[in-house]
Amino acid sequence: MTVLSPDESQPNCSFCQKRRDEVLNIVSGPGVHICDGCVELCVEAVAEAKKGKLTTRARELPRPREISAFLDTYVVGQERAKKFLSVAVYNHYKRIRSDDAAGRSADDDVELAKSNILLLGPTGSGKTLLTQTLARILDVPFAVADATGLTEAGYVGEDVDAMLLKLLQAADNDPRKAETGIIYIDEIDKIARRGEGPAVSRDVSGEGVQQSLLKVLEGSVVTVRPHSRGAGPVQGSRSRAAQDGLQLDTTSILFIVGGAFPGLEEIIEARTGTKGIGFGGSVRSRQERVAENLFDGVIPEDLVKFGMVPELIGRLPVITSVAQLDRDALLRILTEPRNALVRQYRRLFELDGVELEFEEAALEAVADQALSRGTGARGLRAILEDALISVMYEVPSLEGTVRVTVTEQTILDGREPLLAFR
Repeated sequence: MTVLSPDESQPNCSFCQKRRDEVLNIVSGPGVHICDGCVELCVEAVAEAKKGKLTTRARELPRPREISAFLDTYVVGQERAKKFLSVAVYNHYKRIRSDDAAGRSADDDVELAKSNILLLGPTGSGKTLLTQTLARILDVPFAVADATGLTEAGYVGEDVDAMLLKLLQAADNDPRKAETGIIYIDEIDKIARRGEGPAVSRDVSGEGVQQSLLKVLEGSVVTVRPHSRGAGPVQGSRSRAAQDGLQLDTTSILFIVGGAFPGLEEIIEARTGTKGIGFGGSVRSRQERVAENLFDGVIPEDLVKFGMVPELIGRLPVITSVAQLDRDALLRILTEPRNALVRQYRRLFELDGVELEFEEAALEAVADQALSRGTGARGLRAILEDALISVMYEVPSLEGTVRVTVTEQTILDGREPLLAFR
């Protein structure tokens, strides 16, 4: 392909038939010629075609039942949370994919409000996995932020804009793509203010962070510079937008905040009158209260008593909870999900040509140990890793190994798994 200068003889444009002296440049290929004007028209046509494909894709938003069914393939149990999340996410993306990005349809003046989500539940119960799976089925950028590291702007630590930067990086520095993403803020209970009343002194990592989150959760335009802290602008980018910062509108970003909220059970019990008082009152452990899943009955006033500012709770209209995982749920987590731990370890051994088997009693022992640790599903991987570390070290070097069998004694007593050789 060649581009001829104006003084060279060249045929007319094969598309618009303009002469050489009527255009700026003509690009020649094998038997075809195209001018710069037709090239621009082609670029616009391709852009419109891509836009049409995106619009068609937007109509393929999965329904709540479809979203919940997809969650079932990765998350065990938590039916109530799946139902709430599926409906909230469907309504959110139905709103932003409507004809008007502001939430107004062509023939209606009703403005649809944004529905951010507050997810309550003990550690290791699947809060982060639920949000990650939601982002996967919707194919939108996803970022996780830890509220414990956030401080007010101007203080040592990360400010609220840092989580928007993570989302922008997940969207390949595309602001329009990032503005339809999901941000999960974990450990939100760690920034509760000290006491129910207003803070007397400056609380830069508690109430101050909550106040900083208000505008972002509600929807505002924030200037985000696409670079890591102290690392300079995006490498290889010479655009002025990358140097001065990108404008990111948080109106269509779905925020899901989660936390364990230890101590909230006592507040709910005191309000509902189920807390035992006096000689006739019953004293229950925290595990017993969590097993009842008192979080299902939480109201905004309980969260305010816990230390969350009312303005922040008002921007989280959808409140749901996940339940403490019991023994049966932990057993199912080991084997049923698409990315179950047993399947992952079997795949690792298959890469070395070795079959991995688990006795049923061994899986039950893993679930019992995880239950005693009180860390939910997070403890399962640590237990399996500790049981399999020695064979994962030795088996790749042992010739003729065809099968590894994990027994109950492997989990309880630390014995070596049984090896079978060719």
